[in-house]
Amino acid sequence: MTTNHNRHTWPYRFFRLEDRKATLFGEIRAGFATFMVMAYIIFVNPSILGGAPDSIGMVMPPAAILSLTCLTAGIMTIFMGLYANYPFALAPGMGLNAVVAFQLVGQMGLTWGQAMTVVLIQGIIIFVLVLTHFREAMMDAIPVSLKKSIGAGIGLFLALIGAVNGGIIVTTASTPLALGDLSQVSVITFLFGLLLTVWLMARGVKGAILWGIGATTLLAIALNLMVADGAAFGGGAQVPTEIIGLPQGIFGTESIFGRIDFGLFTQLGVLAAILAVFSLLLTDFFDTMGTVVGLGEEGGFLTGEGKLPGVNRVLLVDSVGAVFGGFANVSSNTTYIESAVGIVEGGRTGLTAVVVGMLFLLCMFFSPLAGIIPAEATAPALILVGFLMMSTLRDIPWRDYEESIPAFLTLLLMPLTYSITNGIGAGIITYTVLKLLAGKRHEIHWLLIAAAVAFVVYFVLSTQA
Repeated sequence: MTTNHNRHTWPYRFFRLEDRKATLFGEIRAGFATFMVMAYIIFVNPSILGGAPDSIGMVMPPAAILSLTCLTAGIMTIFMGLYANYPFALAPGMGLNAVVAFQLVGQMGLTWGQAMTVVLIQGIIIFVLVLTHFREAMMDAIPVSLKKSIGAGIGLFLALIGAVNGGIIVTTASTPLALGDLSQVSVITFLFGLLLTVWLMARGVKGAILWGIGATTLLAIALNLMVADGAAFGGGAQVPTEIIGLPQGIFGTESIFGRIDFGLFTQLGVLAAILAVFSLLLTDFFDTMGTVVGLGEEGGFLTGEGKLPGVNRVLLVDSVGAVFGGFANVSSNTTYIESAVGIVEGGRTGLTAVVVGMLFLLCMFFSPLAGIIPAEATAPALILVGFLMMSTLRDIPWRDYEESIPAFLTLLLMPLTYSITNGIGAGIITYTVLKLLAGKRHEIHWLLIAAAVAFVVYFVLSTQA
């Protein structure tokens, strides 16, 4: 129960906790929950960006990437909380970092500096689009049925990521997806965490997801000490031997901050460079759009027309994150779908984001501690958040095929192609074509037609890459 004294304290006034029916403890708990399912990016980003040399033989130092990943994620997430007052966390985007490493550097032969300059340029373009309210207008142009399917599609995407991280879904030589080995210690641990969290949720326990992650992590640490010589959970569930260390790589000889190189226009040619920027821009643009809609739906922030109040502030922070991430050489910082975990835990204001951001900044000094949490401990949370996000499907008019088929394709392609952008693109193209063929041009905004054309170009370029 909120006391009169609490109502006049800075957090309650600044973040409008009462207006959002939030509590101070609930926001802090939600921040911890969001951070725990996002902590993997601290170690995954260096593994993706620091894995291979570029065309001139430069290898990105993993220690510098790790420190700057924490720095950019922390600053941008706190900025989101203070400026936009939503419980949305940012970090270098999964998928976006893969495009940088495997496409721009691996396939196109750019240097790391040139590839990060692509990120910087597309971030600046998106920033301008936000200032002109174009990005907000594009969000408003998307029909409600597609917005509902985007939220549910992201839920399925989260659930698939959780199932893969938990080891119950694997790829084989004969099938794209198959049931994993249920006898492995890591899979058994995941199943324990899933059942425990489901039981806690069914009993209405507050913080069920957070308690589930904590209990599963403790079990994983115990099993790691007893079996498989401590190697049952990869990099997670390892008791760190060194907790505190100064951030490395931000200053000094291994510094990568600010390594920008506009030589990509000379190396690729102006047209090819523009197409590279366009492809990354489209991915970043619609990934964020889908994520914001899905998170807004989950948190009950959307209006009856499917609009997020103050969305331009959210999009502005996200665009600054793209610019900052490119300049820092850690890839575009973007809003994370894992923020849904904190929302499910009760996070309703920017205070949740501030807590997440502070934890990221602390991990510059305590990064080994974050590495204790194995993927098997956070996987149940992703699956259950995905389950909760599926509730938006009840609002889709399934008997109206012009609305439901595009929604279904959005729902289908997001998890199965491992891309929010692909799902949104398929839905927008199908919706536009069906409406035009039905002679209902007046029902679709011209921006949606423009987006459909842009996605056709995007898919053609993607298949040729």
